[in-house]
Amino acid sequence: MELGGEAVVKALFIYPVKSCRGIAVPHAAITPTGFKWDRQWMIVNQNGKLLTQRAVKKLALVEVTLPDEALDCRWGSLSPDAALHIKAPGMEPLHIPLVPQYPLEKVENITCWEWSGTALSEGVEAAEWLTKYIGKPASLVRFDNENAVRPTDPDFAVGHKVSFSDGYPFLLISQASLDGLNEKLSADLPIDRFRPNIYVDGCEAFAEDKWETFRIGDLQFHGVKLCSRCTVPTIDQQTAEAGKEPTQTLRSFRKGSFLDIESMKNEVFFGQNITCEDAGLPVNGIAPAVRVGDVVRVLKTAPVSEIMS
Repeated sequence: MELGGEAVVKALFIYPVKSCRGIAVPHAAITPTGFKWDRQWMIVNQNGKLLTQRAVKKLALVEVTLPDEALDCRWGSLSPDAALHIKAPGMEPLHIPLVPQYPLEKVENITCWEWSGTALSEGVEAAEWLTKYIGKPASLVRFDNENAVRPTDPDFAVGHKVSFSDGYPFLLISQASLDGLNEKLSADLPIDRFRPNIYVDGCEAFAEDKWETFRIGDLQFHGVKLCSRCTVPTIDQQTAEAGKEPTQTLRSFRKGSFLDIESMKNEVFFGQNITCEDAGLPVNGIAPAVRVGDVVRVLKTAPVSEIMS
């Protein structure tokens, strides 16, 4: 897509529990840390360190749902019975109140990659459920939005913050990029392998690599870093089975050395990490939001090496 060209938002996804299945939503409210409810919960081991599909592949089979009222862009009270519902094969459903009925216990030394801080425990029932499903001690914690701050990497995005996302508030991928990858594979992969927040259509393959400044609807975004991929895209999100693809094929044309990213020349990249200039508190009780069907208009492009410098 040329400068000034337009694409559209094809789908939106949030992942309330880090490394579990996502939820496709028609609209998503923007908060200072990303989409509302995105990566607000995280599974940790007995030492407080995050557990992801990298180590526990069966997390791919954990389904989560939210009530419609939780997706409302109007900032206000939720009904007392509003809950995050969690399901997994062979397990009874687990229900986590969105508004705790009592103050949650603070847990120290919770670790999410480079960050360590305080989080809120979701209690014994959730811990027992996860321990039974995973087969080793685990518990569920909620990000402490009132007291904890986890800034993005200042080398790429100064002044932004996240909850339990890997590193940035949003991940954007285009349909054309997925198509371009699938053309090189023996079997097509679905978009859920790559866990984007914003999925767009109407641009050329990998055009989003160079989007430095762009608007989605009335909101302004910035591309800050191509997304380096770990082993999670090799895990089938329907079966939890792992293979060699797409990493093997991505290495043939999406390594840092091929994209002028010499500082990460051996990593493979797919998708663009982005920030929102208009992220902040609700105005008149209504949060800014991105909606399926919103127009994406590119305002400024730059070489990948320049965006990531």
